[in-house]
Amino acid sequence: MIEWEDFEKVEMRTGTILEVEDFPNVKNPAYKLKIDFGKKGIKKSSAQITNYSKEELVGRQIVAVTNFPPKQIADFMSECLVLGTIHDEGVILLNPDKKVEDGKRIK
Repeated sequence: MIEWEDFEKVEMRTGTILEVEDFPNVKNPAYKLKIDFGKKGIKKSSAQITNYSKEELVGRQIVAVTNFPPKQIADFMSECLVLGTIHDEGVILLNPDKKVEDGKRIK
């Protein structure tokens, strides 16, 4: 088990996907994302969420971990981790059920 203090270290925040690009030079199919976290700024992420179309993703609000150190993925620096769960049809993204301010922390 983890302690409450451990959980508090993880910054999960709401963000809106601004841009989606194909990411052809990775082992597993993925997209390059640009995500707006409001006052926390815009961050990039690589996400294996190609079961969604690019059109479905642009403008979609998501939840991501924003305080991991950047991670090099092929020729791209990923700055946050978009959260989802694995299902038969691929990754199902976590998102608030109502529109909220980008950058809000998940508690």
